[in-house]
Amino acid sequence: NRLKRAVFGEDGTASIEFVIIFPAIMTIFLSSFEVSIYLTRAVLLDRALDLNVRLLRLGSLDPATSDELKSRVCNDALIFKDCPNAIMIELTEISTADWALPNPQMTCVNRDEEIQPAVEFEFGGLNDLMLVRACTVLDPFFGTTPFVMELPLDSSGGYIVAAASTFVNEP
Repeated sequence: NRLKRAVFGEDGTASIEFVIIFPAIMTIFLSSFEVSIYLTRAVLLDRALDLNVRLLRLGSLDPATSDELKSRVCNDALIFKDCPNAIMIELTEISTADWALPNPQMTCVNRDEEIQPAVEFEFGGLNDLMLVRACTVLDPFFGTTPFVMELPLDSSGGYIVAAASTFVNEP
């Protein structure tokens, strides 16, 4: 009788279901938290870039350098760790004669290298159509999230947050 109860008994079945289902539920919960952080970072970077594109468009960025633009974007982005070293900003003129667009692949920070890749940074002339792109590599909070979200990872294990905007230089 005892052997029959031990084999066919239903004691502890709820805990077995919990042990099987709990990791899946926690993975979904933590991934949704990470997605919200990722989207918040993307929105803040986009907002910071838009705020500073107005300064570029009006020609009132003082001093007019890539470091100043990077500093202002970082101040407006708020929650990026080590932002001036973690962000690349590219400013490129788009020719209205042939509408040749720059490389669609944004140049991002390479955290494995001491020297960062060169990016184009030209303020352009009056009435020039300009494209400004910002790209940063950030670490995920949870190691499994980039795989769940299918985010592209760089060689250092970080994921890319990018923003872009266009404007025409005011006369």
